Amino acid sequence: MANIASARKRARQSEKRRRHNAALRSELRTAIRNTRKAIAAGDKQAALTVFRRSQGVIDAIADKKIIHKNTASRHKSRLAARIKAMA
Repeated sequence: MANIASARKRARQSEKRRRHNAALRSELRTAIRNTRKAIAAGDKQAALTVFRRSQGVIDAIADKKIIHKNTASRHKSRLAARIKAMA
């Protein structure tokens, strides 16, 4: 455990930031999961609607640097390709 006041404060801040980032990462995973479920259901229009909502979530989390912008781009690209491949 930290002995100096500033170190204790940094530990508190780090824990608070870790919890916040974990919540955002969970939101990201949920958005991706929802899009994949919509794709699996087979309704292209519904999948497109869910995908558009997920894009906003993915971009917002990348802007906050929770994930790298290229990772966000890769997620969006793969989901879009799966939607495009639907009949």
